[in-house]
Amino acid sequence: MNILDIIEKKEKKLELTKSELEFVINGYLNESIPDYQMSALLMAILLNGMTEKETVSLTEIMLNSGDKITFDFNVVDKHSTGGVGDKTTLVLIPLVASLGTKVAKMGGRGLGHTGGTIDKLESIAGFNTEITIEELKQEVEEIGASIAGQTGNLCPADKKIYALRDVTGTVASIPLIASSIMSKKLASGASNIVIDLKVGEGALMNNIDDARELANIMIKIGKAFGKNVICVLTNMNQPLGYAIGNALEVREAIDTLNGKGPKDLEELVINLASLMISLDQNVPMEILIESVENALKNGLGFEKFKEIVSYQGGDISNIPVATNIIEIKAEKSGYVKNISALKIGELARRLGAGRLSKTDEIDYTVGIVLTKKVGDEVNAGETIAKVYTNKVLIPEKDVSECFEITDFKVDKPKLIYEIIK
Repeated sequence: MNILDIIEKKEKKLELTKSELEFVINGYLNESIPDYQMSALLMAILLNGMTEKETVSLTEIMLNSGDKITFDFNVVDKHSTGGVGDKTTLVLIPLVASLGTKVAKMGGRGLGHTGGTIDKLESIAGFNTEITIEELKQEVEEIGASIAGQTGNLCPADKKIYALRDVTGTVASIPLIASSIMSKKLASGASNIVIDLKVGEGALMNNIDDARELANIMIKIGKAFGKNVICVLTNMNQPLGYAIGNALEVREAIDTLNGKGPKDLEELVINLASLMISLDQNVPMEILIESVENALKNGLGFEKFKEIVSYQGGDISNIPVATNIIEIKAEKSGYVKNISALKIGELARRLGAGRLSKTDEIDYTVGIVLTKKVGDEVNAGETIAKVYTNKVLIPEKDVSECFEITDFKVDKPKLIYEIIK
């Protein structure tokens, strides 16, 4: 068996066997297969796809390439495919845990125009995201939830392959995305998994058909490993909520946990929480919605958030944001027709809220806060956004150009497209 034959086989759109995939993955890990040959195979997969059988095999191989977490009780996990202003995890995990469902969440850092949960949490003074597997398990057992960075040696094959995909233009392969997400979720020990699959300009999946295809293969992978997976397709054509930037998003998450959050974020969190608890407790999600809404309004979720933060060494009384604030004014009256999530995310990154490479230092205090959303009426000269900045200045027109304002009334966009089980 050799790598050239395997590359040529995939170039001919033929199905690779599990042993061939094991040969490739193990060879790449032990460096007997170099980057340039692995890149060639990844490109062939991007162009020619993989069968369901191949995708399940690849997931299993990456899952078994490192450590796996096991729990003595059922836990639920949530994953987001990434978006702009997506602070959902910060609200969702404590909310679900406050209602008796245990949640173990390992988040990632932001790269590109999308933010990362771990960066957001590290804007809280003292919050420790670098905990061990044993510490994570103990926290979940004692208080019902933990939010940490990727810990231990989970799925090293995926980590190495993803880094290569990121620099070879092979990220947008649905089988590779599915196996990457699911290998990590399976290694994290979750019994049930809810995936917030973002769709739109600011997301990895730009159209609904690709999102459905990705959802269906992840659900099939879950079934192959005896796990329940539900995918929720959600709108990422405009930022979620109003705040974009680490500390700004934490503050908005805290507002939401106190019943004062943006309506779109509240809607998403209530639906995701109801699904997560329904999987754990085997109860229809519709029955749970009222309990979830009450936990959001009466501060039950916020109390659990404070418990998680305290357990991991954080202090929510100290979440500083930049004090240099520039107000962006509307150039005309009308209705907001579109807000480019992609452009807003890129501007926040330019301010220092995100990274151009994984080694970049970020500024937790900067970002952009919208004051208008799609469908809102606006008057000329009215503030449509506020830029929180320190060292980096961006032209005001770059922000205002993210907003499209029309003369005609615009309906509020649908947030949740569909739920796939």
